[in-house]
Amino acid sequence: MVIELIINTPSRLHLTLIDLNGERGRLDGGVGITLNEPELVVGLEASDDMGVEFTSHAEGKLREEYRSKIMEAATRTLKHIGSDEKFHFTVRSMFPAHSGLGSGTQLSLATARLVAEYHGMKFTARELAHIVGRGGTSGIGVASFEDGGFIVDAGHSSREKSDFLPSSASSASPPPVIARYDFPEEWNIIIAIPEIDRSVSGRREVNIFQEYCPIPLRDVERLSHIILMKMMPAILEGDIEAFGESVNEIQGTGFKRIERELQDPLIDRIIDSMISAGAPGAGMSSFGPAVYSVTDEKPGNVAGAVAETMGPGRIIVTGGRNRGAFMIK
Repeated sequence: MVIELIINTPSRLHLTLIDLNGERGRLDGGVGITLNEPELVVGLEASDDMGVEFTSHAEGKLREEYRSKIMEAATRTLKHIGSDEKFHFTVRSMFPAHSGLGSGTQLSLATARLVAEYHGMKFTARELAHIVGRGGTSGIGVASFEDGGFIVDAGHSSREKSDFLPSSASSASPPPVIARYDFPEEWNIIIAIPEIDRSVSGRREVNIFQEYCPIPLRDVERLSHIILMKMMPAILEGDIEAFGESVNEIQGTGFKRIERELQDPLIDRIIDSMISAGAPGAGMSSFGPAVYSVTDEKPGNVAGAVAETMGPGRIIVTGGRNRGAFMIK
């Protein structure tokens, strides 16, 4: 009998890193929102050889990146559990890599979960992240995979991590989650992914962290104040105006200001168009190029303004997802 397993995992927005100064004894920390769309859907079947196929359309470069991450995560997981099984993976739904939506972490964790499920083994998301080497800077992707929702993570103790490095270059464990709330279901999230060649990954990402960090402590303190005393209460009270103001303030503070300055000027124009069309807040996810806005009414107005400004690219109208990854069968 052929055993087929299929997993669905979410994308996420990474609103900001919190502390890239480290004077208080911790590094990193992050804030994020789990998204309903786009989603990643991957299947697994036992096979005589390891392989990956795609039922959704994607250009060759993206396919190769997905294939590489799946094979690496599968190899790591098989080694960890001591198995020599081989699998055929099928990518049924996908979203762009290095766009600011967290595809790398979701793909690695999804692959590891599929392999573990096939062997009848249960691991937490944090355990899977350790196996496949994810979550070394931000814990938002791991927490989105586990529980979804609006997430704040605590970063890493400087005893565990002493260097300013992105997740792809860090061996630290995923950080603890210090707050997780349901994202208001009535709030719309509009995502725009322009077709620009400004993705940040690999050595370039490492160099940026090393060049611009540590950031001033006053920026970290201001950012912490915004998150703790404005953004988090806004989620709990359903105050979209205060939440939007928080997003807007974050854009010019700390490491997010650096991320924005390194991006194509088109990003600024798209964000300005979102706010001009009535969105209470708009910002860039991670290093971009994905940008987002939140609104509780007339998302079509915001999407239309983005379309006029952006040119080639993809627009997604979605919302927050308050659950993590799940097995379809």
